[in-house]
Amino acid sequence: MDWADFGRVRAELGAGFLRILGYFREDGDKAITAVEQAFRDRNAAALVIPAHTLKGESAQFGAWRLSAMAEQIEMTARRCVEFRESPEELIEIVVALRPCFTETMAELDREANPLVPRRPVFGRRADPRPATFGRAG
Repeated sequence: MDWADFGRVRAELGAGFLRILGYFREDGDKAITAVEQAFRDRNAAALVIPAHTLKGESAQFGAWRLSAMAEQIEMTARRCVEFRESPEELIEIVVALRPCFTETMAELDREANPLVPRRPVFGRRADPRPATFGRAG
C-alpha cells in the first residue's frame, strides 16, 4: 500500500470517501469473480475488462500490488487474444488475486476506520516527555 496515495485520495474524496471505498469493495469482488470465471472458461477476452477495471480502481487507492497483479492479467490476456492462446499461464496470479484483494481491503478498512488510532506522520514522533508549558524541564 502506498499510504501517501491513500491519504491524497481520502482528502480529495472528503465525505464521499467511505462510500467510494464501498464501491471499490463491491466492484473489486465482482471483477475478481469475473476474472476467476473467465479463467475457468479459458476465455482470455473475458479476462481483459475486469482486470483492467480492478487495475485502475486499485491504483486509485494506492493498492499498487493488487493493481500490478491485475495489470499482468490484463496484458497477458490481451496478448493471448491477439495470438489466440489459452491464458493458462495466468493460473498462479489468478489464484493469488482474491487473497491479495482480501488483504488489501483489510488494510484499507483498518486505515479508514475512524476508531483506529492513526499512524504518526513519517519523520515525527510523539515526545515522551510531559509538556512543561515553557518552563525548563
